[in-house]
Amino acid sequence: MRAYWSCFKPREHSAEGSAMGGYLRSWWVRIGLMLLIVGAGPLVTIIVLANIGLWPDRNPNPIGPGLLFALMFYPAVFCLFVGIVRVRMARKRALSIPATRP
Repeated sequence: MRAYWSCFKPREHSAEGSAMGGYLRSWWVRIGLMLLIVGAGPLVTIIVLANIGLWPDRNPNPIGPGLLFALMFYPAVFCLFVGIVRVRMARKRALSIPATRP
């Protein structure tokens, strides 16, 4: 029984905080996530509301939100890619620099 509960121990992370925190501190990642939310939000909202029956049209054809998603998706993916690469390179650089003692 003890081994089962050991899988629920919180992970130990570096001094930066959580592993995701390094990515979320990057402006590139933040901008990419915002573009993704703004671009996909209206389209996903219409799709979900239509599926649960709260949208006036059961089979909507959301041209405007679809075009918004199409125009925002690729810049969002580009920003996320650049942000992830920059964070990983910075982590790799930080790990490769030896710590100096005074």
